[in-house]
Amino acid sequence: MSVVKYPDHEDAPGFPVGSLFGSAPVGLVILDGQGKAKVSNAHAGELFDRLGIPEDLNIKSRLEIVSASDSASVVKGTFNGETLIGKMIENGGDELLFLLTEGELEQLLNGVDAYRNLMLDVKAIFDHSYDVIYVSDGNGKTLRVSSACERLWGYKESELVGKTVYQLEAEGVYKPSITREVLERGEKVSLVQTTKTGRRLLVVGTPIKDASGNIIRVVNASRDVTELKELKAEIDLQKQMMEGYRQEIEQLRENEALERRFIARSSEMRRVVQFAKRVAKVDSPILLLGESGVGKEEIAMLIHKWSNRSSSPFLVANCETVSAEMLEQELLGADGQLGLIDMSNSGTLFLEQVDRMPMSTQAKLVRILQRGSSEDQKADVRIIATANEDLKNRLEDGRFREDFYYFLNIVPIEVPPLRARREDIVPLVLHVLRGLNDLYKEDRKIQPAVLKRLEAYDWPGNVQELRNIIERVYVTSEGQWITPDALPHSLALSGQEAEAVQVHKLMPLKQAVSMVERQLLEMAGRKFSSTTQIAQALHIDQSTVSRKMKRYLIEDE
Repeated sequence: MSVVKYPDHEDAPGFPVGSLFGSAPVGLVILDGQGKAKVSNAHAGELFDRLGIPEDLNIKSRLEIVSASDSASVVKGTFNGETLIGKMIENGGDELLFLLTEGELEQLLNGVDAYRNLMLDVKAIFDHSYDVIYVSDGNGKTLRVSSACERLWGYKESELVGKTVYQLEAEGVYKPSITREVLERGEKVSLVQTTKTGRRLLVVGTPIKDASGNIIRVVNASRDVTELKELKAEIDLQKQMMEGYRQEIEQLRENEALERRFIARSSEMRRVVQFAKRVAKVDSPILLLGESGVGKEEIAMLIHKWSNRSSSPFLVANCETVSAEMLEQELLGADGQLGLIDMSNSGTLFLEQVDRMPMSTQAKLVRILQRGSSEDQKADVRIIATANEDLKNRLEDGRFREDFYYFLNIVPIEVPPLRARREDIVPLVLHVLRGLNDLYKEDRKIQPAVLKRLEAYDWPGNVQELRNIIERVYVTSEGQWITPDALPHSLALSGQEAEAVQVHKLMPLKQAVSMVERQLLEMAGRKFSSTTQIAQALHIDQSTVSRKMKRYLIEDE
């Protein structure tokens, strides 16, 4: 059977026969008035050749009409034992015949059924998904929206399709338009969207591009995150939440050992710990005061462990190490991400160096802690804060908010410096030494002369300085015993000062006491700037310091 081929732009009489005619996957034959093939495509030519149908055969006469309408008939016929099924369409003097073998028809029908089932599945997913699926073209025109749009946006699909996202955004149906953001940026976008009905949706917009890189579709998937506190595993929050859980687990492990290793031998420190244990059972804010390095964070962790919130997070925010903007984002959250206040829900938030918190952040924080935000209930979080500087002085200087000061200052706890609780120094040294021996699998010891000098030192950096110095002498000294030679110069001098009171000749006791008294006052005066600090170092009253210094001043004159 010969096949008549036409260029893409030509037509057979009465029928278009361009590239679609020639490449169609079914047999197409144009019959003349005698029922003979006048034009056929490649597929029909293959069928005729395989079945031995001659070119001049009156095909129409060999076909049986199965059903007919005004303009078309369904036909079938058998050629060399194989049945052909087709459809014949009349058009003027010619007729167009579609032909398929029974096997091809079965495959075609199976394909149609599979496609129909696939479309049903897609439609079911599209319409009944918990997410809203939103499809727009490259110009922002809405093409398709799943049925959940009515529940979340308050609009039916028919009210949205055909409108542009720019128009819908201007009408306040949703803000911002994620499709607009995708079209402007040319990339995938994830943002929190607010709807006209007051819902908050976490939306991920994905651009679909053609071979030239032009956006031809934008597909959005939306998730209702209005109740953000209950949805702790949303797409953009997973990493942050997992990090929070990791920190929480590590903190809980540390807290288990904290109580066993907390050193409080002195009466001053025992009073602090006992008071902290008593107030741990209430939810009042606690303000830990004292010099840097005295162990305020360890006390805060003990308070959390003793409280009814011990099974919830204990999270830490340092108010000095980041900028004001970053601190606000860390505490309050931003762009749909949880802040530390939300993450420490039902737990404890530890604010380090709260005296360094910017005034603007104080205002926002105290409002949320006292009254709650506009969307949520009052924050269920216990605040423990530390301050190195006297907050009352900052308040009087206008550098600290009055309402925040009184919010924090409900239960103040003053943690004494290490020089005011010298009974704790040697136990702390031995505790640090045991930890280093366990770490390095050694059995190092400290000579009593070293312990004496360490106990005499004033430790301006407190417990943190003690830990650092013990580790330094541990790793830099040789042999099993740590000797005075290993001590830093500052501690060696303190040891010399401890032995400075020597008597070389007999004198009246009153005169000797007066000499020692005077030397101590002069030494303390060089080290400290106020009589209060001198009195604290010498363990006497401030009035005694003033009286004695005045007396020695008169004697000099």
